[in-house]
Amino acid sequence: MVKLALALTAVLAASASAFVPSTVHQLSRADVAAPSPVVLEMANGERRKKALKTLAKAASALSTVALATTAAPPAAFAAKAAAEVVETVETVDNTKKLVGLGAGAVAAGAAALKIAGIGGEAKQDFLEAEPYWDQSTVPVNVYKNKAPFTGKVVSTKRIVGPKATGETCHIVIDHEGDFPYWEGQSWGVIPPGVREKDGKPHAVRLYSIASSRYGDDMTGKTGSLCVRRATYWCPELKADDPAKKGICSNFLCDTTAGDEVMMTGPAGKVMLMPEEDPKTDYIMVATGTGIAPYRGFIRRLFTENTPAGSAYKGEAWLFLGVANSDALLYDDEWQEVKKNYPDNFRLDYALSREQTNKSGGKMYIQDKVEEYSDEIFSKLDNGAHIYFCGLKGMMPGIQDMLKGVAAEKGLDYDEWLKGLKKNKQWHVEVY
Repeated sequence: MVKLALALTAVLAASASAFVPSTVHQLSRADVAAPSPVVLEMANGERRKKALKTLAKAASALSTVALATTAAPPAAFAAKAAAEVVETVETVDNTKKLVGLGAGAVAAGAAALKIAGIGGEAKQDFLEAEPYWDQSTVPVNVYKNKAPFTGKVVSTKRIVGPKATGETCHIVIDHEGDFPYWEGQSWGVIPPGVREKDGKPHAVRLYSIASSRYGDDMTGKTGSLCVRRATYWCPELKADDPAKKGICSNFLCDTTAGDEVMMTGPAGKVMLMPEEDPKTDYIMVATGTGIAPYRGFIRRLFTENTPAGSAYKGEAWLFLGVANSDALLYDDEWQEVKKNYPDNFRLDYALSREQTNKSGGKMYIQDKVEEYSDEIFSKLDNGAHIYFCGLKGMMPGIQDMLKGVAAEKGLDYDEWLKGLKKNKQWHVEVY
């Protein structure tokens, strides 16, 4: 019933011409905690009937469209459920059942809260450890190279603008709930075909998972990847050389709904969030697609109604380095979280082709982090955890910067870093 109610909320946008809500907003964890009253003002009967007919045809398609939209609210992903059973509501307190394909869009915003009892019931808590922060049961390498899992692509979508340096895609994969993982882990992908040089299967490529354990649809049956298409620009050809393109990244970015993906894992524990102390600060540093694990973190802490999110009282601070504004990843999601949780979420971008550092040069990720070095060192001294994810080329600049700041503070950098590692506050996953 929760899925149905959320589905109704999603479809409401399509029925705005016939059903006008007096209050409509995107559901967030704050909404779940304190839902606003909603009353729908119904249009005249003929207009309503016409809208119902249209919506009946559209409901099935809505689920596919919603899944292809990475920033869609949870309700949109549940639209699939509206195709079988529907509710039409003239006011919040006057509910009538209507059986029919897809007409469930009718009173979405109000009905969702009323029908589902969403003020406390719509929770993402069915994939939790007991207690939720206990990491003793984290799944690792459940599926291996010789016996991989076969996932099915739900959607593949380009998520960067036309002026971005390269193409980055968000890929949602259905695992039917048979491939559980935790935030911060990776999936291995085995591209189809064999290697030209020896005819053997391609090696596994690891990709950080870009969703929480509940997936973008919050059913616990999907997971997402954030993949940049790897290409090689040939100076002689003055064009991309297809013979040197990335086998796996191009395979993933070219997938369409229904395509099968051979997968291994989940892999890794180094990027897990320590959740036992809800006041822990997280400093997340990424370049490009290194943003992937942090999207899982942030959704778990702020977007979804999870035990970890409900308890969280710390500050999650995201640093992302990309070339320009068109290359920003998931910016709409970060801005929404920032608006809803200004005291618990911070966001800083390093745009190398649009910003300059204090010396007048290009603004790289280490330069942006250095601007807040005093605060970051203080946070780390007080138990914060710092994460680095992205191309391995980011780390020398980061470490040189941190070493310089440590020297200014009279600290022995090697000893300082040794202490962070000993306390498991230092998390690095680069490729």
